[in-house]
Amino acid sequence: MSNWLDSIKWDNDGLVPAIAQDHKTGRILMMAWMNRESLQLTVNENRAIYWSRSRAKLWRKGEESGHVQKLHELRLDCDADVIILMVEQLGNIACHTGRESCFYRVYEQGEWKIVEPIIKDPAAIYATGHAHE
Repeated sequence: MSNWLDSIKWDNDGLVPAIAQDHKTGRILMMAWMNRESLQLTVNENRAIYWSRSRAKLWRKGEESGHVQKLHELRLDCDADVIILMVEQLGNIACHTGRESCFYRVYEQGEWKIVEPIIKDPAAIYATGHAHE
C-alpha cells in the first residue's frame, strides 16, 4: 500500500502550496507552503502546520499569535500539486497584519486598494516584536 503523501507532486524543494480556507464561509484565508513532515503533522495534530521558507523550519500556525487553524478537511487538486485545508480559524485572524485574510487588497484602476480593516493590532498579537509568524 502506498503512502498517501506519495500521491502529491512535490516541487524541487520538496514543497507543495497549501491554501487555508474557512470551512464555513469558503473565504480564502492565506497561502503557505508545506513539506511532507508538516503535512503529516497537520493530519496527526488536526491543526495547520506549515513549512516556513524564510526561517527554514516548521511553523505551527498560531504558535505565537494564538490564531490556530483547526483542520476540518484536507483536499488535493486534480494535478496533485496544490493542497486545500478547510479550517476553523481561531480568533478570526489569519494574517500577520491582524486581518481576517491575507487577501485584503483589491486591484482597482491601476493600484492595490486595502479593503479590509485590521481586527487586532499586530503589535498586540506578537509580543516578541516580529510581525510574521
